[in-house]
Amino acid sequence: MPTFNPDRSLLNPKFEGYKFAPLEYDEVTAHHPLEHKLSQTNVSGRAPLSFQEVQSRVLHNHLTICSKSRRAVYVDAELRVIGIDIDEATLRPSFRVLYELPRPIQSAEAETLQREYPSAAFVDATSLLVADGYGTLYALRIGAAGPAELLAGYELAIPSAYESSQTSVPFRLHQAVSPDGQSIVAVLSSKHYPKNAPEPSQKSHKPPPVTFDIWGVQIALPIAASPDAQALQIVWHRRGDDVPLYTTYDPTRQAFLFVGSSSYLPITVEPTPSYEPSPDEIAPIPRKDENLDGTPAPPTDLPKPPPYSWTQTSDSVTLAIPLPSDTPTERIKVAFSPRTLTVLVEGAATQPSADVPVVVPRYTLKPLWDGIQPGTSVWTFDRAAERAYGVLTLHLDKVHEGTRWPQVFAEGAGEEDVPETLDPSELYDIREALEKYTAALRDGTDASGLGLGLGKGVPSLGQGERDDDVDLSVGKSACVTWVGVGGVHPTWLGKDGHGDDSPVQILSTPFPGATGTFKPSLVAKNGLDGVVYTLQEGHNLEDPPQWTHTATYSALAFVLASKRDTRFVHHVSSKAVFAFESGTQDLGGNVYIYRGAGSKENWAKQTVLKVGGGSAGALLGVGLTKAQGKVVVLCLCEGELVVLHDVL
Repeated sequence: MPTFNPDRSLLNPKFEGYKFAPLEYDEVTAHHPLEHKLSQTNVSGRAPLSFQEVQSRVLHNHLTICSKSRRAVYVDAELRVIGIDIDEATLRPSFRVLYELPRPIQSAEAETLQREYPSAAFVDATSLLVADGYGTLYALRIGAAGPAELLAGYELAIPSAYESSQTSVPFRLHQAVSPDGQSIVAVLSSKHYPKNAPEPSQKSHKPPPVTFDIWGVQIALPIAASPDAQALQIVWHRRGDDVPLYTTYDPTRQAFLFVGSSSYLPITVEPTPSYEPSPDEIAPIPRKDENLDGTPAPPTDLPKPPPYSWTQTSDSVTLAIPLPSDTPTERIKVAFSPRTLTVLVEGAATQPSADVPVVVPRYTLKPLWDGIQPGTSVWTFDRAAERAYGVLTLHLDKVHEGTRWPQVFAEGAGEEDVPETLDPSELYDIREALEKYTAALRDGTDASGLGLGLGKGVPSLGQGERDDDVDLSVGKSACVTWVGVGGVHPTWLGKDGHGDDSPVQILSTPFPGATGTFKPSLVAKNGLDGVVYTLQEGHNLEDPPQWTHTATYSALAFVLASKRDTRFVHHVSSKAVFAFESGTQDLGGNVYIYRGAGSKENWAKQTVLKVGGGSAGALLGVGLTKAQGKVVVLCLCEGELVVLHDVL
């Protein structure tokens, strides 16, 4: 199933960096004031937002592009749907009000649900779906001029089988396609409000876990006009831990592709069974060369201590890693994600030696056995200065409380299988054993029999090239999920419809509007580089997805790590990566353009242009279209539309 394997021939270890290549600003940009301005403060509610909801709103793209024409839309602060048409010859935009969405009058109970930003999706150049963010979907027909025609309104009525406490919720519209010309299939997402959810504990500051529903809904063609809102027909459903980062439709396989921080599973999939050890498993079981008769083993038979020790409760996992006591805290880098764990110690030995016989483990995006809550997971370091080793303790909050983990890392993660430490007091014993093991090696005895100190060392790419801060701060850990357009899974999908849980660190997604012009692709982190993986077209419906390494943006992860106000990062195939800052009244608002270069070239070009901030306001949306055979980038700010052309 989908794997991302880099082609070493396309990597460039001799790459030096990016050289600034300025463009004449007035020749490549055009600013157009908006009569109907946007606002990113029109979403409110009485319920607090979770971290995932805040993040999804920050990354929300307020601009919708039609990939089949030079047309775009947005919804202004007064819920007016504004159409934008780009002139082929002059590249000047023309604006018109397509429709004014009714502003619902909500009850106090409804106001407890957080509203979404309005969203839209083109079916074709004249057919548009718009979600108002309150829970209603509108189907519009766009003419050559004047306002659009309202065809029908729809609501998402949630059946009881989906275990929701709400019969209708606000939702976001991600995509709409007509796979057969007989119907429209739209993809929606909404926050899940579970039935009989326990009241938050006054003693616990831990926020309740949040999940999101992904809905596939169908609208029959031709659309039947009705004065009342109609119920959407749900054809499939998935549930995950976050709002999708990227969504597209593959017509060659008739399936939707979702990229998000978790997999999106049907609720009919049985959850991972809890692991309860039997009495025989709890009893001590001797391992190879282990002595359980109470007689101390001779020092030369000391077993090599495991790289870590761990224990768990119903809602947490505690991981203890021994580190030299003199390790500075600022050199310890720990990063939690919903499905992976990263632990790096800057300057730590990469191979055993006489002075440092035990190597500190390095975990980079290691998949965990089950999901965790990154926002409430913490770590501490007990130096224990009177001893040679201290203990780095990681406290991981489980997503699924009550689920017992049989091991810390997922199967196939390539890590040593370490049994659970049933008694937390053994955390002291692991440090004691490590010191005895260290002393035995310094005396000249290799207690493990592994010939430590005789290794081949680390690969040349890892010597002096790793920047731990970069590794931890850039990109988004994401999983790939496929769903058949009608909810029926092709044979190449797993039984749960996602096939592969392996996360990949995403640096960039395709520009909105690039569908049909460029093949779907993702830029994934590979060391300091950004590797472009392109989805190849299927020859038939049974052809499994194949991601091919087609280009490399050398040192992209390194340069993106320095951009702290980045709101959108999108790429144009192998041509360039655009990193957009949000921009405020006084600061930021730039777009950094990093151009692609061949695998033998030591330098690449970069450009910086001002698109947001100041009088234009914050950048709220971006998209790509083509005119005169060239790529045109639209940047929607609170008060202006900025058109970039001739930048590639």
